[in-house]
Amino acid sequence: MIDQILAFNTRFVAEKGYEPYVTDKFPAKKLAVLTCMDTRLTELLPKALGLRNGDAKIIKNAGGLVLSETDSAIRSLLVGIYELGVQEVMVVHHSTCGACHMSYGEFKPHMLERGIPAEVLADWEAKGVATWLEGFHDTEASVRKTVAAIVNHPLVPKDVVVRGFVIDSVTGALSEVF
Repeated sequence: MIDQILAFNTRFVAEKGYEPYVTDKFPAKKLAVLTCMDTRLTELLPKALGLRNGDAKIIKNAGGLVLSETDSAIRSLLVGIYELGVQEVMVVHHSTCGACHMSYGEFKPHMLERGIPAEVLADWEAKGVATWLEGFHDTEASVRKTVAAIVNHPLVPKDVVVRGFVIDSVTGALSEVF
C-alpha cells in the first residue's frame, strides 16, 4: 500500500495537484479542533464545519481526548495558542466512537497474540496501561471532561474560548454539549 501511495505522490507533485491547497501555517479562523482519528471524520468533519484547508488546526487522537496535563493534545493546543494565534477551541467527539468501549482488557489478548511478551505487559500494567488505554462510556460526559481539562489547564489563557460538541458520524449534524 505504501508503494502505491508513493507512486501517487510522485504524480501529484509532478502535476502540481498541491496548488489549490497552498496556505501558510497560521489558521485563518484562529481555530483549533480537537477530535477523534476515526476515518469517518476525515472528510466529513471539515465539510460539516465549513472548514477549508488552512482555516483551522485539526488535532486528532483516539477519542479526541485530553488524558493528562502533558499529553500531545494539550501540547498541540498550546503551540496553536502561543505560536499560531488560536483563539477558540472546538472539542468534537462523535457518535458510535470506538473509544467509547475501548479497554486494556480487550487489547491484552491481541497484544499477546501479536508477540508482545507477558513480562512486557506486566511492566506496562505496573505503569498504569489499563488506565491509559481505557476509553469512555458516555460520549457527552467525555466531551465535558475534555473541555474542562483544557479550560482548567494552568497554561491555557482564560481568554481562549473552549466549547464541546458531538458530531453525528453519518450526517455531520453537530450538537453542543453543555
